Amino acid sequence: MIPVPVAAARNTKSAVPLKIDLPDNDVIVLGAGAAGLMCALTAAKRGRRVLVLETANKVGKKILMSGGGRCNFTNYYVTPDNFICTNPYFVKAALQRYTVWDFIHLVESHGIPYEERRHGQLFCVNSAKDIVTLLLDDCQKASVTIQTHCSPSKLEPLVDGKGYNLEFDHSGTLYSSRSEAIVIATGALSVPTLGGSDFGYEIARQFDIELVPRRAGLVPLMFSDATKVLCERLTGLALEVEVSCNRQSFTENMLFTHRGISGPAILQISNYWQPGDVIVVNLLPDMDVIDRLLAAKSSQPATHLKTLLGHLLPKSLVIELIALFCPELDGKRIDQIPDAELRHIAEQLQHWVLKPSASEGYRTAEVTLGGVSTDAISSKTMEVRQHPGLYFIGEVLDVSGHLGGFNFQWAWSSGYSAGLVV
Repeated sequence: MIPVPVAAARNTKSAVPLKIDLPDNDVIVLGAGAAGLMCALTAAKRGRRVLVLETANKVGKKILMSGGGRCNFTNYYVTPDNFICTNPYFVKAALQRYTVWDFIHLVESHGIPYEERRHGQLFCVNSAKDIVTLLLDDCQKASVTIQTHCSPSKLEPLVDGKGYNLEFDHSGTLYSSRSEAIVIATGALSVPTLGGSDFGYEIARQFDIELVPRRAGLVPLMFSDATKVLCERLTGLALEVEVSCNRQSFTENMLFTHRGISGPAILQISNYWQPGDVIVVNLLPDMDVIDRLLAAKSSQPATHLKTLLGHLLPKSLVIELIALFCPELDGKRIDQIPDAELRHIAEQLQHWVLKPSASEGYRTAEVTLGGVSTDAISSKTMEVRQHPGLYFIGEVLDVSGHLGGFNFQWAWSSGYSAGLVV
């Protein structure tokens, strides 16, 4: 809890709006998410007095909901290529300073069981609560003070230039505290119900730090044309596809929804899709479809096209695709279809061109692309070069990872890097 000086507490009934001056801190961290808590416990282990302020009613909300409640906390195969940043070299120093194996060791030291899923993704066996408990236990052991329901309102550098004064509201009372270091770990705009906000960007503007344009990332895509109706009829159907856009490709599951398409493959490609772009879906990525169709025409000439495709794809999808691509062939046997038509069908199945109308936006986005420009930040310490003592870590920066635990690893690595020096 926030310590309230006795003299100030006696004035709570004053007609003048109350502002309580708190004792100075060495470090104030704004945001009790993955990056903020990692920074706090790392700094406190060095003997620093650390205060963490969180606007939400509980800490680690995004951790708790991630991975279907199991938290995909990192990935065995983290490389700089798994991150999107205007400066592609920025992430290297932090990822080397605090590696995947460092966090795995931390998880293991707390006896948390975990498992590997596809593509090197690591999840808690029991619950994401295990990761939050780990962070809070280590914060408590290091004497970190954490307070929820706090809304920062003003941040100003001290006159002597050796620190900052922060004002924040807690339960209707205005508090003020000075600190040598301020760490902005406030997250970004994605999933506002979990505490996402633009406060970190406001601080960047205040200190004349460039912002890279923001947009929703790792987000489902929607349609406004006939494709939307098709998706509505197929809602809940999932299959593995290869999806491509702007020279990027991912092979993962795609899920049809009542708004459009989702699933890991679509979330991944959404990071590279821009309004107006098309995406290309290969519905049978591990097959030479034309060879398969021509072979069937030779060996099973009396088989109907719908029946043959029903062995390759879900039947409900086959019905929709025949109606979309070749309604005139519905009900025909494979030997009644010219080879040129079969080639056209194969091309459509492996090169289905779709034009989304929009993404679902920040409401369902897992990350925010863009953010505080890394040009202003030290890649080794996360400190703003022109404003000593001011740090930005985690998702507020112009760093976004692929789906699969990479964003959490960035939180651990950037938080640790700042925690070593604040």
